[in-house]
Amino acid sequence: MPAKKSPRPAKPTIKKPKAGAQAAKPKPAARPKRHGMPALARKPESGVRKAAAAKSSLKSVILDALADMKALEVKVLDVRGITDIADFMVIASGTSDRHVRSVAQRVVEKTKAAGFRPHGVEGQQDSDWVLIDLHEMIVHVMLPRVREFYGLEKLWDTWATKRAAHA
Repeated sequence: MPAKKSPRPAKPTIKKPKAGAQAAKPKPAARPKRHGMPALARKPESGVRKAAAAKSSLKSVILDALADMKALEVKVLDVRGITDIADFMVIASGTSDRHVRSVAQRVVEKTKAAGFRPHGVEGQQDSDWVLIDLHEMIVHVMLPRVREFYGLEKLWDTWATKRAAHA
């Protein structure tokens, strides 16, 4: 007895849109659930936590960029309560004017890639001292002789010492 042939599956029909008609857009995929709750049921993060997370991630992006370019003597100063222009100042040194310019350029590139736009960049032409204003953080990249001459660490550390003495 000959073997029975299985029936052929029907070919799927593809509907072509009529001329002048727009094709229907596919529905967006549902958001994945996290921690057993749908996305809309979760509480949004508070603004304070978001700001703190943004500052810490901006700080880490800056420090990573400085480490990538082998910046020397990196120091982070907490200037909250001392000045309103920034929360932190980062001071770093470069070995030559070309190194200072490259370090500053890398910081700008990395922060832009992370979604932080610099408010301004000063001193790239001379490259003795490049200042990058990132709103909450200000980055100073200097030659060692310029850093020693201006003594920003001493200036801001004395303010921090006075602030601690008054508290």
